[in-house]
Amino acid sequence: MDAGLESRSIRTDASGRFIRGFGYIVIGLFALFSLLPFLLVLGTSFTAESAIRQYGFNLIPRVFSTFAYEIVFENPQRIVGSFILTIGLVVVGTAIGLFIIAMTGYALQRPDFAYRNKISFFIYFTTLFSGGLVPFYLLITQYLQLKDNYMAVLLPGLLSPFLIIMMKSFVRSIPHAITESAKIDGAGDFTIFVRLILPMTTPALATIGLFLAISYWNEWYHSMLFLSADMEYRPLQYFLYQTITTADFIRNSAAASNVPLRDVPLESMKMATAVVATLPVIFFYPFVQRYFIKGITIGAVKG
Repeated sequence: MDAGLESRSIRTDASGRFIRGFGYIVIGLFALFSLLPFLLVLGTSFTAESAIRQYGFNLIPRVFSTFAYEIVFENPQRIVGSFILTIGLVVVGTAIGLFIIAMTGYALQRPDFAYRNKISFFIYFTTLFSGGLVPFYLLITQYLQLKDNYMAVLLPGLLSPFLIIMMKSFVRSIPHAITESAKIDGAGDFTIFVRLILPMTTPALATIGLFLAISYWNEWYHSMLFLSADMEYRPLQYFLYQTITTADFIRNSAAASNVPLRDVPLESMKMATAVVATLPVIFFYPFVQRYFIKGITIGAVKG
């Protein structure tokens, strides 16, 4: 009897190891295939434009060249200023946006808040309908007078209906008895929110903070609408967008004038700008990955 149990245990352990090993292989291959596009972008960014036209895109550069990065960093003061400006927008926008979204989500799930359902409906309504681009542009430029002002880039990204709904779903998992017991002890609403609710919502804050940070980091649309092209410092994505647009214009002008195009590395420069814009996010993501996964999971289940 004992020998039979031991035999079945050995077979179970062996099958378990086989399944785990097979799972690791599948996940490893999937991770490798997910990494290939970025490696292709990285390899192409170091490839000479003539080699790209002749051989296409390759993981390993056939003709190594750093000319694309030389053009991107041709004016180091401008690009460093764009980096600093973008980091400032990310830090300030993420911090303020997190605080406002957390307060909104907390208030909307409070059972003693009389208008929570009506306000939640209006927030959800904005995900289905919007006023359009023209009213939005007039609001920013005419009523708020924020033309050529960095606040025109900062303010629109502070709130997101999707993130508010996610925070509301997460805060709903916190028992309301905690709030009631704190009120009995004499704590006010703001004290309860700052000292009790915020520490308990760390996974949701990390998740929403990552969404906000990436949104501000990738911001170029509002910059294009509200910031003039001749401003000394522009957000990084808008600066890189203008760099590519300028190179494309030069290339088209050269083609119209029958000038050789080998000195205009348009394709490799597109890849170089993608690398410059993506690397900081790649380095930052592992630090919040575990909170991000936990926040997404809890928000999805509780919602």
